[in-house]
Amino acid sequence: MNSFGEYLRNRREDLGLPLRKVAAELDIDTSILSKVERNERNATKDMLPILSKVLEIDLKDLEVKFIGEQIQSQFGDMKNLKEALKTAIQNI
Repeated sequence: MNSFGEYLRNRREDLGLPLRKVAAELDIDTSILSKVERNERNATKDMLPILSKVLEIDLKDLEVKFIGEQIQSQFGDMKNLKEALKTAIQNI
């Protein structure tokens, strides 16, 4: 399974979009976007609507992938993660 950054890079490349154009849409340096694509830096939730539009990805699908990776990254090794997620869902 691709990481979030790899997913973004693959989609950008599939569309033939240069890194600089996507970075310009996000109003960030190309080096920052490059680090996001290499998983050296995290995307922010504020980037998601813009990435959705530029990369022609359904926002819901992009958010689900982003949130899932954030949860896995932060809490994936915790023994009671599934129970905690059930509680979070009930609270939402």
